[in-house]
Amino acid sequence: MVLETAKEINEIVKKTLEDIDEDQVDNFMRMIGRSKNIFVVGAGRSGLVAKAFAMRLMHMGFNVYVVGETITPSVRKNDLVIAISGSGETASTLAVVETARKRGVDVATITSFPKSPIAKKSKVVVVIKGRVEGGKKDYVSGQLTGAHEPLTPLGSIFELATMMFLDAIITKLMKIFREDEADLKGRHANLE
Repeated sequence: MVLETAKEINEIVKKTLEDIDEDQVDNFMRMIGRSKNIFVVGAGRSGLVAKAFAMRLMHMGFNVYVVGETITPSVRKNDLVIAISGSGETASTLAVVETARKRGVDVATITSFPKSPIAKKSKVVVVIKGRVEGGKKDYVSGQLTGAHEPLTPLGSIFELATMMFLDAIITKLMKIFREDEADLKGRHANLE
């Protein structure tokens, strides 16, 4: 039963990834490639995905910071803020995005809702479905109307798909910058 559910989740994530717009991906990658410093932000599970992506960007040799950490410097022109928010409404993430925009810093957002407050303030938006607007509390009604979170608790299809998407971004960046596993491993933490 558990493995069957895992297979179903895998199929939903696969379909979610197939729906991502390639032009959005290209714009996202261009922004990463030309940024002096990259700042990632997200709350809750989206924040965990953001931290994992920051670690991989660091392995690639990018100057990358997680917003909220004590060693995070100030943002400047030519930097990039990457916001991850399934709802596109998370207050703490929105505050960071608004601050970045006031300072003239570009923002790229990954969200399920391209018309959300965070997305509207972003230069580039990558839409990764997985969140359902309003998230129905009544499971039976949701199933009958088709308006329900897909299979996983609290809409975690978004985070699962985003994690896979960002790992694919790293793989593509490795090819572009001619980096290999040895290069990344050479930058991996060694104080463990």
